[in-house]
Amino acid sequence: MMNKRDQFEKEAASKVLSHWNVTAPEDRMAHLIKDLSKAFLRDLQIRLNEFDVQLGHWIYLRILWKKEGLTKRELSVEAGVMEPTAYVALKAMEQAGLIYFEKKDDNKKNIYVFLTEKGQALEEKLVPLAVQVNEVAANGISEEEWVITRTVLLKMLVNLST
Repeated sequence: MMNKRDQFEKEAASKVLSHWNVTAPEDRMAHLIKDLSKAFLRDLQIRLNEFDVQLGHWIYLRILWKKEGLTKRELSVEAGVMEPTAYVALKAMEQAGLIYFEKKDDNKKNIYVFLTEKGQALEEKLVPLAVQVNEVAANGISEEEWVITRTVLLKMLVNLST
């Protein structure tokens, strides 16, 4: 039996597909990318639920797996979110036992963020989930189409970032 959230997600996905296939198949690219992004994130969140990890924590984990010891400010910049937003997520992550904060003797003002053992151990469990989401998205898409799509999207990102 499907829970209410899963039922809602299924109905929402159906509406989005109907929009693109029936209602407004020629709608703007920005809307298509937004809907695609939401679908990627929805699929990832379903997989993260198994490990009690919130989607909002995913970006910080990915950053910290590559480089620990960033200040809260540096981490918010890396994540592309405002400091107050990052602070709320980081406090929740601390309460979940994924990270801890530390001040250094030479700089009492800055607060540095580090992964706990639990946070570090999640990398080998969660990264494959993100790979799975990409594999599901790529189903039926040739390697050439995938490369072209990625190239075009990166060019669009560059155009909008300059």
